[in-house]
Amino acid sequence: MAQIMAPTIQCQMRITKNSLTASPMTAKTWSSLLLKQKKSGNTKSLSKFRVYALKSENSTINRLENLLNLDVTPYTDKIIAEYIWIGGSGIDLRSKSRTISRPVEHPSELPKWNYDGSSTGQAPGEDSEVILYPQAIFKDPFRGGNNILVICDTYTPAGEPIPTNKRARAAEIFSNQKVINEVPWYGIEQEYTLMQTNVRWPLGWPVGGYPGPQGPYYCGVGADKSFGRDISDAHYKACLYAGINISGTNGEVMPGQWEYQVGPSVGIEAGDHIWCSRYLLERITEQIGVVLTLDPKPIEGDWNGAGCHTNYSTKSMREEGGFEVIKKAILNLSLRHKEHISAYGEGNERRLTGKHETASINTFSWGVANRGCSIRVGRDTEKQGKGYLEDRRPASNMDPYIVTSLLAETTLLWEPTLEAEALAAQKLSLKV
Repeated sequence: MAQIMAPTIQCQMRITKNSLTASPMTAKTWSSLLLKQKKSGNTKSLSKFRVYALKSENSTINRLENLLNLDVTPYTDKIIAEYIWIGGSGIDLRSKSRTISRPVEHPSELPKWNYDGSSTGQAPGEDSEVILYPQAIFKDPFRGGNNILVICDTYTPAGEPIPTNKRARAAEIFSNQKVINEVPWYGIEQEYTLMQTNVRWPLGWPVGGYPGPQGPYYCGVGADKSFGRDISDAHYKACLYAGINISGTNGEVMPGQWEYQVGPSVGIEAGDHIWCSRYLLERITEQIGVVLTLDPKPIEGDWNGAGCHTNYSTKSMREEGGFEVIKKAILNLSLRHKEHISAYGEGNERRLTGKHETASINTFSWGVANRGCSIRVGRDTEKQGKGYLEDRRPASNMDPYIVTSLLAETTLLWEPTLEAEALAAQKLSLKV
C-alpha cells in the first residue's frame, strides 16, 4: 500500500555514503536501489557501503525473521500459549506468554495463571494478584505450529470475578436453560478506524486536512479511496487461521475506516470470538506501525461514526411465525432502552445523533430496512415471516459479552408488566 510503503521510501532518500544507521529494508528494496544506481553509472563511490548494508542491516533482519518463523515442532512437544485478558479500562487488551509441556485441545487442560493487577488498574498495590482462568483457545497465526492464543477472564484469589470481568455474568445468562433452549445466534459487525501513528489522524487523510466528502469510500477500490486494505486482508486471513468465525469484511463510509463481521456464533462464543479478533487486529496494526481505534466518533463533523451492529435471533425467531416473536422482542427492548444504551459503549452519545445512519440516543425506534432506527428488521425477514433483528445501537468499543448477554436477558428472561407492554405496543404501533 502506498501509505505503508511511504516511510520506506523516505528512508531510501536519507541514505548517504557516510550513513551506517539507515532504517531496515527488505532484500527487494535493496535490489531496486542497486539497479537504479547501476543504470545511472554512479556506483563506484557507493560500492563499499552497498556491500556493508547488504551484509549487516539486511542479514540481521533475515536472521531475526528466521528465528521468528522457526518451527520448533520437530524438536520439542512444548508449545507457547499466549494468555489474553481485558484490562482495567474494559476495552484494552493485555497478554503474556508461557510454555506448556504439550499441545492441548481444551481450556480445561491449561493451568490458571496470575498477573499484577495494580499495573492494569484492576487491583490495589497491597493486594495486586489477579488470577487468569483460561476460557477459549484459538490457533496462533503469529507463531504457527501448535502454539495457541488463550482468551481468559479474571478473578480474585478467592475465586470471585473482578469488576471488569463481564464474561462471568454473561456465562451465567447463557447457561440458563431457557436461553440454552432458544440457541441464540449473533452476527456482530465490528467497525474500526486506522490512524496514523504520530499525528492520530485517519490513515490516508492529509495531515491537518480532510479528504473529499463521503461517498466514494464505502466498499471503494483505488489508491485515492481505499486506505488500509492490506491490514484488513491480513486480519481476515489471521482470523480464519485462528479459527475465528469471521464471515466477511468491507471498507466503510468514512475513509480509513473498515468493518469485519463475525458470526453466526452461539451464546458466549460470540464474545470470545470478537475479543480474539480484536487482539489479532491490535497485533497486526502494531507490526505495521498503524494505530487502531475503536472510538465511536473518531472525527467530529460530517463523518460517519463507528458502531458494532449486532444481529440477533433465537430458535423461535428462525422458525415459522418468528416475526411475531421478533416483534415481542422489539417491545421488550423498547422498555429497557436506557439500560441497553448505558451498556452499549463509552462515548456513544457522540455517534447516536440521528444522523449518519443512526437513531437518536434518546429515542427508541424500529423499522423495516431503515438504517436510521434503533432496531432494523430486514426485508427478507418481513417477507418470510421469520429471521432476525439488527440492534444498531452498540458502539464500536462495546463489550460483546455485555451486549450479547443483555439481548438474551431482555428478550428471553425479562418480563414487563402487561400495562407497560400495552403502552409500549401502542407507542411503537406494534400489534403483538
